[in-house]
Amino acid sequence: MPTLNQLIRHGREEKRRTDRTRASDQCPQKQGVRPRVPTRTPKKPNSAPRKIAKVRLSNRHDIFAHIPGEGHNSQEHSIVLIRGGRVKDSPGVKSHCIRGVKDLLGIPDRRKGRSKYGAEKPKSR
Repeated sequence: MPTLNQLIRHGREEKRRTDRTRASDQCPQKQGVRPRVPTRTPKKPNSAPRKIAKVRLSNRHDIFAHIPGEGHNSQEHSIVLIRGGRVKDSPGVKSHCIRGVKDLLGIPDRRKGRSKYGAEKPKSR
């Protein structure tokens, strides 16, 4: 415990907040290459395997990104665009891959939320 005199001389140091967006360099999207595409099981109450990708960004940072939606065509060494947004039940996964951009295809038969999953507009009859 500091004395009153020490506080007058030095003051209290403010706690530094850690930067959650170190890898993205404050950019909204970032391009990267995937060295591998594993799956990972989530935290306690959930159990379905989550599709994630290790991505080496253009600024040489390595991060894990979630691949949203059902199924994907993603392979090793394909180019992807990532955005922010953490996955609550997967520790260490703080970003998402963007569907329908670069080598990651959109979901073909998607009807709802198409803009999030890179799906084409269905032909009206």
